[in-house]
Amino acid sequence: MSLLPSTEAPSLRHMLEGLIATPSVSSVKPDWNQSNRPLLALLADWLTDAGFGIEILDIPGHPDKANLVATLGSGPGGLVLSGHSDTVPFDAHLWQHDPLKLTEHDGRYYGLGTSDMKAFLGLAIEAARGLSAADLKRPLIILATADEESAMHGARALVDAGRPLGRYAVIGEPTGLRPVRMHKGVMGEAVRLIGQSGHASDPRLGNNALEGMHEVLTAVLAWRDELQRTYNNPAFPVSFPTINPGHIHGGDNPNRICGHCELHLDLRVLPGLDPDGLREELRRRVAAVAERRGLGFEVAPLFDSIPPAETAAGSAIVQATETLTGHRAEAVSFGTEAPFFNRLGMETVVLGPGDIAQAHQPDEYLALERIPPGIDLLRRLIRQFCIDAE
Repeated sequence: MSLLPSTEAPSLRHMLEGLIATPSVSSVKPDWNQSNRPLLALLADWLTDAGFGIEILDIPGHPDKANLVATLGSGPGGLVLSGHSDTVPFDAHLWQHDPLKLTEHDGRYYGLGTSDMKAFLGLAIEAARGLSAADLKRPLIILATADEESAMHGARALVDAGRPLGRYAVIGEPTGLRPVRMHKGVMGEAVRLIGQSGHASDPRLGNNALEGMHEVLTAVLAWRDELQRTYNNPAFPVSFPTINPGHIHGGDNPNRICGHCELHLDLRVLPGLDPDGLREELRRRVAAVAERRGLGFEVAPLFDSIPPAETAAGSAIVQATETLTGHRAEAVSFGTEAPFFNRLGMETVVLGPGDIAQAHQPDEYLALERIPPGIDLLRRLIRQFCIDAE
């Protein structure tokens, strides 16, 4: 490898401290939502010092959000190391450690984003330390995206732009350093019934939307049973699609006939199932109940669905990560940006040093023992797909 450049990124500890101390919450609630641009500015400075070319890509309709693309080397193909720059909201009073300060204690780094997953961006920069463009046959790209934890605006903007980034990608979500090549899709659906309010003393005066929703819920649970009998993928710990009724609200007072009722559903979709088709089937089943009972209805997404993702078992990146980790690539039930990367032509695995059990939890941490093998793994992947690549 070439000699170190005259300037280089700061120490890993310094980078992790900066990442954790820079708030970058994304949320569908405006009061919680924050810009990720200050975090991208930190990354841009460090990556510039490390010799990378920097692009800050604005996200249409979201002026306070952007994606960062940092490239070392040139040409087609190459490897993308990707992390989302945002975190979930947090309840500081539930933390024993300051969520916005990197704290080392009992063999762990505590702080918001240590596991999920800002710390991965620091590890990616560390793994590239000492490299120059002259060392690479294929480019190395470090990507930091916006809003993964809320609406995935960053990944969706990359797809809309149709910009190719690399041949292979590693998303550093928390997987305990075990490769993941498949995950379920995530849908959130609202079912709304509109009836007629009236005095509770005489049911003839109205049309009870809450009673109609009782029948809708029965129909949804029967549909769930059908889906679970029909679709099964044993690669997943929960091998069937799931539907969870997570929220219901109707009416305003016990002495009024309920005129409006709303149900929220969470659906986790196996690869091969189409979210749009499932939404249409849900609408058909709700319509049958509503029409029979003379109710108005609406079925609408709570957010743009996250499609299921699958990278072929024979992909070079899957096989490389299996060989390097000693673990067969797995399937998980949580969503990532992988389906959007796959749409851009990148064969993608999800692989990071954190644990999903730490994600979205008070006192989130990254075990220190995971850091050296995580960096070593990234260095070996960089060598295989960027340095020794044909």
